[in-house]
Amino acid sequence: MIKVLNVAEKPSVAKSVATILSRNQLRVRDGRSRYNKIFEFNYSINGQQCHMLVTSVTGHLMEVEFEDRFRKWHSCDPADLYTAPIRKYVPEDKLDIKRTLEEEARRCHWLVLWLDCDREGENIAFEVMTVCKGVNRNLTIRRARFSALIERDIHEAAQNLIAPNQWFSDAVDARQEIDLRIGASFTRFQTMLLRDRFVIDSAQDDRNLVLSYGPCQFPTLGFVVERYWEIQSHEPEEFWTINCTHRSDEGLASFSWMRGHLFDYTSSVILYEMCVEEPTATVTKVQQQEKLKYPPYPLSTIELEKRASRYFRMSSEQTMKVAEDLYQAGFISYPRTETDSFSSRTDLHTIVQEHQEHPVWGSYAQRLLDPGAGLWRNPSSGGHDDKAHPPIHPTKFSSGESRWSQDHHRLYELVVRHFLACVSQPAVGAETVVEIDIAGERFSASGRVILAKNYLDVYRFESWGDSMIPTYVQGQQFIPTTLTLDSGVTRPPPLLSEADLLSCMDKAGIGTDATMHDHIKKLLDRFYVTKDANTRFSPTNLGEALVMGYDDMGYELWKPNLRSLMEYDMKEVSMGNKSKAEVLATCLQQMKACFLDAKVNKVKLLEAMAIFFNRSDRSNGDDSSVLGENVRPCGLCQEANMVLRKNRDGNFMVGCSGFPQCRNAVWLPGPVLEATITNNICNSCTPGPVYLIQFKFRQLEIPPGFNVNHLGCIGGCDETLRQLIEICGTGSRVQARGRPPTTTPSNGPPTSTPSNPQRSNSRQAPCIYCYQTGHASTDCPSRISATRHVQSHGMNQQNGESSIPCSTCGTSCVLRTANTANNRGRKFYSCSSQACNFFVWEDNLNNGSAPRSAPRPNISNSASNPSRRGGRGRGVQNAGRAADVTFVSATGEPISGRRCFVCGDPSHFANACPSRGS
Repeated sequence: MIKVLNVAEKPSVAKSVATILSRNQLRVRDGRSRYNKIFEFNYSINGQQCHMLVTSVTGHLMEVEFEDRFRKWHSCDPADLYTAPIRKYVPEDKLDIKRTLEEEARRCHWLVLWLDCDREGENIAFEVMTVCKGVNRNLTIRRARFSALIERDIHEAAQNLIAPNQWFSDAVDARQEIDLRIGASFTRFQTMLLRDRFVIDSAQDDRNLVLSYGPCQFPTLGFVVERYWEIQSHEPEEFWTINCTHRSDEGLASFSWMRGHLFDYTSSVILYEMCVEEPTATVTKVQQQEKLKYPPYPLSTIELEKRASRYFRMSSEQTMKVAEDLYQAGFISYPRTETDSFSSRTDLHTIVQEHQEHPVWGSYAQRLLDPGAGLWRNPSSGGHDDKAHPPIHPTKFSSGESRWSQDHHRLYELVVRHFLACVSQPAVGAETVVEIDIAGERFSASGRVILAKNYLDVYRFESWGDSMIPTYVQGQQFIPTTLTLDSGVTRPPPLLSEADLLSCMDKAGIGTDATMHDHIKKLLDRFYVTKDANTRFSPTNLGEALVMGYDDMGYELWKPNLRSLMEYDMKEVSMGNKSKAEVLATCLQQMKACFLDAKVNKVKLLEAMAIFFNRSDRSNGDDSSVLGENVRPCGLCQEANMVLRKNRDGNFMVGCSGFPQCRNAVWLPGPVLEATITNNICNSCTPGPVYLIQFKFRQLEIPPGFNVNHLGCIGGCDETLRQLIEICGTGSRVQARGRPPTTTPSNGPPTSTPSNPQRSNSRQAPCIYCYQTGHASTDCPSRISATRHVQSHGMNQQNGESSIPCSTCGTSCVLRTANTANNRGRKFYSCSSQACNFFVWEDNLNNGSAPRSAPRPNISNSASNPSRRGGRGRGVQNAGRAADVTFVSATGEPISGRRCFVCGDPSHFANACPSRGS
């Protein structure tokens, strides 16, 4: 009898597989790990009698990590992590599982892998193979492919074993290595650069704060920040539209202007006056047609997460957790799939039959199976097939389990109703569209009557309501009940909801269906974003500052493009079109170049953080902050590297990264203004390599005969540095000229007040732009103003905004940006006073053109204004006599404040102006 070792991905899956194959006739014993039991029974595979041993792992058996000498954060330059050796090993907490596999594999002939049938599961399968073949190289290895923990699928998988897919596993290996190297390098870089320089109020313990960077996590953050910036930069623009209603015995019809709306006030008034002058409406088109509302495509993972978020406000993380529970209990199919089309082999009728007895949707299932009802329709294809799993569908009937939570009930109901909707006919409606003409302007109204709800009877999450309108015939004429010119303003887009964010990630190829919810959770855990009660995301100050810093560098690391290319390459690996080595070389070379440029431009990150956070008076333990560049190996401890540092007073030094265990330090001359490590190496100093540093000194602090720029070595061979230290010392004399900020008490003269009462004797921190003291970084005279205005959370809206006084009323006029088609992006000043219409383009002001401040006629308020309620009017009926015309709002009340746009007289309009023809 053949001994077969079967390995599943989780203990619960191992138990389900063993119970199904043995028909619950099995023996259970403990393995080395008390959580991973071993199930024994006999079974026949293709006529061959086998003694089956079924056990499990718990997800990944191995981890990928750098070798020990690269794991400490200060052990190397983060740039070295792109080439540092890595290893894949079994961690301490998984050693008992490894021992169980080794002991059982020694006695077995076959190894059958029951891991999840996706790329990640395939990689875990190869980890299990590595362990088992390490003790038994003669094992015959097979792979079981299944999509649901039900008898039909499990028995079919056991009788149709296949070979493991090396390409799938290679794709995951490539992703793991790329994510490790990129994530570790950028995380160390930005954490060491920023954590001790700023007081980050979002962190409970900012000494242990990790500013993580992930190749998928950061583009996901970028989507949230980009939408937030769109909202912040939006400038509302007023527009005008003409609305028309007609009430008859059959009801009320609301006609919309087919132009939509206009941003030009004068043009809108002219067109409106034409309609008022000739108000008779003529029906030009009556179209009646059948409309269909189609059911949704079969359910994929992303669609499940989006719909659970919209319908139940469940987070994607909670959705996947509940779906995994339902799958392991056998109630739904495998919940991680990109497929949204059923294959011809799927027995859809059998799935529906299992739900005929359900107390809620059982009657609908019966109608579906009744040929006379004509409700059945083969499901449409969404065009995606991952070749691994079918769409998510119910696999076992349940009217509700006692141990289920509310989320379990709701998600199971969604899966069942979605499946029943997929195999149903679309809803049918009769739609009527009526178009009318008033003085050459076209308006339209539509109505709908539902003829057959079909799938909407079971899919309660969607609606398609009736909207009745009176009956009209072509050529019919009538006088509108109301004809109004209403104003409105453009509105910014809303914040991204979780469903929106998942759509953005899916469209850009960020992450996979199995990992997208993890990336969103990490953003929340790292406090880069927050989520409100409506599941809409806003960036925190920390998240916005990080994105802004990288954006100012000119590299779109927060954009999805780079990660999309990586995901595409990894998909090519999984299909065998590219090798793992080829993809690793290309991606890592590209990202290392970005990383090196980010190090060079790190001041951009500092500038962005300074907008949102106060400078910290805390140092890295030795009262200095690490700039991150290695200068030489430490000759004292011979373990760590000497790195360029800058203390809180702005003085440069080179210290051991192993502080406080090693206190080796080299102090640099006080007049140093800038210090940048180069790629040049000193030929005489040891231990090496010792990298030369490009210094720039303050001209007023160095003696005559010394150059402002100097390429020097800190290894002891540089006579120039030694002389400057002897003459000038290691502290900058500029510091003595710094003065603390002053405050003005209410009852006395200005007094000097330290920013931190606990450190009243400390000197002011140097400016991050010119490295001198005496002024704050935000007031630095050398700072070039940013080209893009960014408003932080909680900042005063007037801070940093350009303004000029209004020439009419004296009110401050803020600089704004136009958003019209003809002037999009053009800057202008406008008065905030309601009684003033001062306006001037910024470029006209610079050219000396005079601003416009003439009063502008007021447009009537729209119907949504609650302060203007009155009786319904019919003023348009007398439109032929201009002097007697009464303009009315959508509420029907007369509108005051209108005037002729030709001469400004409020007693008539332009069409009856006596000055018009003169």
